[in-house]
Amino acid sequence: MQNVSSIQSIQSTSQIAASKVLRNTYLLLGLTLGFSALCAGISMAVELGYGISLVMSLTAMGLIWFVLPRTANSANGLLVVFAFTGLVGGSLGPMLNHYVHLANGANIIMQALGGTAAVFIGLSAYVLTTRKNFNFLSGFLAAGMMLMLVIMFFLIGASFFGYQFSALSLAYSAGIVLLMSGMILYQTSEIIHGGETNYIMATTSLFLSIINLFTSLLRLLSGNE
Repeated sequence: MQNVSSIQSIQSTSQIAASKVLRNTYLLLGLTLGFSALCAGISMAVELGYGISLVMSLTAMGLIWFVLPRTANSANGLLVVFAFTGLVGGSLGPMLNHYVHLANGANIIMQALGGTAAVFIGLSAYVLTTRKNFNFLSGFLAAGMMLMLVIMFFLIGASFFGYQFSALSLAYSAGIVLLMSGMILYQTSEIIHGGETNYIMATTSLFLSIINLFTSLLRLLSGNE
């Protein structure tokens, strides 16, 4: 009986810890998405150039690759997350301005935002309701990520030499939508089952999935213009 009681106590403690991580993750995610949207709006207002946008994107990647892993367990990690999400939001300015000037561009952006919100809320709610463990997706997601990277580099190389593959570009965007949907399922599952115990890292992962989902939906809805 003592063993059963001990196991139940451990399970209860684990569930409380996972709930705390989930709560903190969603709180920080909401704040960082709002901050990122504000930075994107400022970037659009000042008509930030593509060159500065690229520098901001590279700086953001440097932060999550080299700085965040060292600070994720301290208060400095919060500063890094806000710096990262602000840079990402600011770097989206030129792209969003491009879409705004397209015919029906504002509607396309709103549709992409709505689609992103619907996918994220729907998938998160499914995991939280069913409490299904999506750990089995890890291998598929890793393979999918490698495939998308290969296609991305191919498309970049082709465009450098003046070649355009519209159908492949659209397929790539659709692939990213599916991949990010799988990532949201996997990441949310990791949080509620105790696989991810750091809410700062969890927030960063979900933020990246949401941003990639949004930009891919934009390209799909605009016909990759």
